[in-house]
Amino acid sequence: MKSSMITAVLLLFISIIYAQSKTIEFIEYDLENGLHVILHQDNSTPIVAVSVLYHVGSKNEDPERTGFAHFFEHLMFEGSKNIPRGKYSEIVESNGGALNAFTSFDQTFYFDLLPSNQLELGLWLESERMLHLMVDSVGIETQRKVVKEEKKQNYENQPYGSLLEETFERAYSEHPYRWIPIGSVQYIDMASYDEFMDFYRTFYVPNNAVLSIAGDLSIDQTKELIEKYFGDIPRGTLEIPRPDIIEPEMTSEVRDTVFDNIQLPAVIQAYHIPEMTSKDMYAIDMLTTLLSTGQSSRIYKELVDNQQKAVAAGSFPLTLEDPGLFLSYAICNAGVDPADLEKSMQAELDKTKSELISDAEFQKLRNQMENRFVSSNSRVAGIAQSLAEYYVYYGNTNLINTELDNYMEVSKEDIKRVANEYLTEDARVVLYYLPKSSQN
Repeated sequence: MKSSMITAVLLLFISIIYAQSKTIEFIEYDLENGLHVILHQDNSTPIVAVSVLYHVGSKNEDPERTGFAHFFEHLMFEGSKNIPRGKYSEIVESNGGALNAFTSFDQTFYFDLLPSNQLELGLWLESERMLHLMVDSVGIETQRKVVKEEKKQNYENQPYGSLLEETFERAYSEHPYRWIPIGSVQYIDMASYDEFMDFYRTFYVPNNAVLSIAGDLSIDQTKELIEKYFGDIPRGTLEIPRPDIIEPEMTSEVRDTVFDNIQLPAVIQAYHIPEMTSKDMYAIDMLTTLLSTGQSSRIYKELVDNQQKAVAAGSFPLTLEDPGLFLSYAICNAGVDPADLEKSMQAELDKTKSELISDAEFQKLRNQMENRFVSSNSRVAGIAQSLAEYYVYYGNTNLINTELDNYMEVSKEDIKRVANEYLTEDARVVLYYLPKSSQN
């Protein structure tokens, strides 16, 4: 038993060292229609990831028509001129593949994970979405119902489900981050067919997309297939709007109460942080990891284990294309006053402002960042996504090979500095989530 365990640990260690030393090779180029293509060849397993990142998220929406990007995430599974309605997922899965998509504030991302002998199928499917999407009254009405049900299940009927919505609408007064990607069901109901078509023709075009493919492929053959399926898709002719609104700086704390269908109160704190391309984001990310990654992290260990004031606690940065938010949260243990819990939360944040972290904590942090970076790029699906996002947001696809260096350059002093600079009490949102039964 001991021998087997030692062998397993050694193999894991060797695989990590190999992954760390392995450069992710890729090529990138543009088609004449503006589609940016990134290819990574890895023939170690017979799998290929075909992904398309559309540079459109909720921040690109009309304030009177929020939820469009998320709506199209669903609508683009409806079918196309050549794919029968509702058969998109079935085609992928019947050919041994898996697929998914997500919408954020800044992007919509689709991927198909397929056996490598089905690469051409994946390219055909994604080209059909881009060129021949089925946008008609049947699909629109179907997805209206789906989106309504999703909002009801995941936001309205889920304990603390409105957390992001309630936080962002108080943290932003002008920037389109003030609404979240799920948007408003009311606006989706009000939207006309022409409005949906205008959104599709504006954003889901080759010159607003990145086709990123990773896995068991031949570069030359894949180039030929890409030209076959994407080369004749017309370039979009409409202007692609990019919001340039700068959110006014918060000058005072916003404090409010949300009554929810919950049993245990919660405390939420939200602080403004810079855009994802800021150098400070590496230190902020490490600060978050220090505070809340794992049960040995500072917030969890102190609030949940030691003081037993919370049943759950942590923090996370919402790293966005424009300045985002750092959220800290804790859910009260039975009988604990939210105000008392907030004091304990604040005490942990204040420690990071007044004291340098220990050498042991700092080394652990560096190890955690290194392991996370390696893990995120250990599979072809993760590599395809990372390549696309580094290109779109940073304009530097090769960050997939060099970004870890930015984390390793962060010092203990940097972590303390960003805590003082961004976790300021006079420019934050504090929400108390309380049970509806306590509402007067």
